[in-house]
Amino acid sequence: MAYLVHSDADRRAMLAALGVGSVEDLLVDVPQAIRLPRLELPEGLSEHETLAEMRRLAGRNRVYEDRFCFRGGGVYRRFIPAIVDAVISKPEFYTAYTPYQAEASQGTLQAIYEFQTMIAELTAMDVANASLYDGATAVAEAAGMAVVHTGRRRVVVLGRLHPEYREVLACYGEGRGFEVASGMEAVDGETAAVVFQQPDFLGLLSEPSEMVEAAHRAGALAVACVDPISLALLAPPGEYGADIAVGEGQQLGLPPNLGGPHLGFISCRAELVRRLPGRLVGEARDADGRRGFVLTLTAREQHIRRARATSNICTNHSLCALAATAYLAYMGPDGLRQVAEVSCQRAHALAERLAALPGVELVFPEVPFLNEFPVRMFHVEQRSARLQDAGILGGLPVGHWYPGEPELSDVVTFCCTEVNDPAAIERLVELLAEP
Repeated sequence: MAYLVHSDADRRAMLAALGVGSVEDLLVDVPQAIRLPRLELPEGLSEHETLAEMRRLAGRNRVYEDRFCFRGGGVYRRFIPAIVDAVISKPEFYTAYTPYQAEASQGTLQAIYEFQTMIAELTAMDVANASLYDGATAVAEAAGMAVVHTGRRRVVVLGRLHPEYREVLACYGEGRGFEVASGMEAVDGETAAVVFQQPDFLGLLSEPSEMVEAAHRAGALAVACVDPISLALLAPPGEYGADIAVGEGQQLGLPPNLGGPHLGFISCRAELVRRLPGRLVGEARDADGRRGFVLTLTAREQHIRRARATSNICTNHSLCALAATAYLAYMGPDGLRQVAEVSCQRAHALAERLAALPGVELVFPEVPFLNEFPVRMFHVEQRSARLQDAGILGGLPVGHWYPGEPELSDVVTFCCTEVNDPAAIERLVELLAEP
């Protein structure tokens, strides 16, 4: 829509209605010491000049074809059926940012209800909420649930949780008064939750039941952070006894989009339902027995005493959740399994080809993986630059996230999805094989 700037007369009228003489008078409660006297901004441009400058800046972006993107690390390029965009482009969905109970239409509520149902089925848990902001906040909110439920103040991370998820978890812990520790030795009677990721940040698989058992022996909740596509092939968290399942839903019909907006999902056992943060849509019947949908079991600050609230999240990523709902409904169990199988097959084919190249080796050849894996690659920067010059986005260097582990300094993770066709894989291998 057009941006309509206020005229000087408009500003004077608004200030007069507020009973103040200037914009500065609105800032009297802001200490002078923290005010900025002026912003160091360039002179204003005309509309034509602004568009030209934006085109110039946009021209500096490097754009890679989906089939030539072999980088994951928590955000993935996957095929998005046209039906997803067709559904979320309906104005009745995309014009409502965050409708509350009074404004939420039955169509919006039903779509959220379907999303919750699909996530609960996908993770084999009893109940799911209407979505969260992203995978990182889903992990942190699950930890908060466990702290409130157990009354304990320690959250233990096992294995290689996504480093950015770990940072968000630590930030939540600082604000909510719980500590974040690492390693099986930290799991004891003071532990509220044990958090692990399957597959982990490097794409590797572990035995989740062992971590769940360790959590339950200590009386803690087990929080599984999972890849939703992987659940078409791997056992879902509910089957191996996890109490809470969380993850990033970007792969379910959303493009990478410069890091967002994405959506987080969270599901849990029935007895934890009142600890769930954010929205929960339930099914109801009216006086005539007709089916309807309502926001229900709300346990957040706006509706109850703040001290007893489970979270300050008061909304959900409705449009992104709708995209995930359309994607899952269109793909179905068979389609989702096919996507996971093709991704797995191509990733293993790529790993075999890369391991045969000079100066490249699998870091953990004995550990299984699904569609993402780590390799040690000599001359990482030069090889990555060569790929980029050829229009290929290669592996993700992981060393800067693990400064205390020098053995990972020259490690990159490669991933394959269904969009990385055999010809693209062949081109990647050819370039990495060059001396």
